[in-house]
Amino acid sequence: MSDSAYFDDGLSVEDEQFDRIYPVEIRDLSWRHWTPIAVARQAARFLVSEPETRVLDLGCGPGKFCIVGALTTTGHFTGVEQRGQLANLARTTIERNQIPNADIVHANITDIDLLAYDAFYLFNPFEENLFKTGTIDSSVRLSEALYAKYTAHVATELARAPLGTRVVTYGGLCEEVPLCYEEQRSSFGGVLKLWRKTREALTRDALRGAQADKKRWRFLWELRSIFG
Repeated sequence: MSDSAYFDDGLSVEDEQFDRIYPVEIRDLSWRHWTPIAVARQAARFLVSEPETRVLDLGCGPGKFCIVGALTTTGHFTGVEQRGQLANLARTTIERNQIPNADIVHANITDIDLLAYDAFYLFNPFEENLFKTGTIDSSVRLSEALYAKYTAHVATELARAPLGTRVVTYGGLCEEVPLCYEEQRSSFGGVLKLWRKTREALTRDALRGAQADKKRWRFLWELRSIFG
């Protein structure tokens, strides 16, 4: 499976034009790490159920999803990014373009109060920890232990969210999504998924253990074959 086959919608002409707002070194990462515009539009519509819905993008990079979501819906989009350079770039881009319903927080996800938000977007925010190549840069520590830590933290916090909470995942293993959420629909060949919390769950039931889903493990090994 090639890189372009995994992200099967690729970069459209619209994406190439949009990405010109970023420096070349950030633009060159777009096909692998930043959400395509068509996907961002669909995900934002999934997530914004009413005006001023507070959407959190976990691992927002240069803020592409937040910008598209803020410009195409009535929601408020916040991105959290642990890389200072990317967080500053996202914040500067939003301020320069005077987008009032988007903001960026430079922080680790464990320092964010997830319950302050209504809906959540995840584009493989932690799976960079699983691969030796294909990473954004070397400015942050990466490890399988951190993948497990961050995934468990998010799943536990989402399990505490109110009934009806919406989550969108784009690609990935979806291990951050607790068992108390059910997939409502999907798009882009099933890669983009909308989840909704449909029942309460105990904290110990939060994680979707990968061993319970052979498809996830098969997907993981396919990704390992690409990224090393």
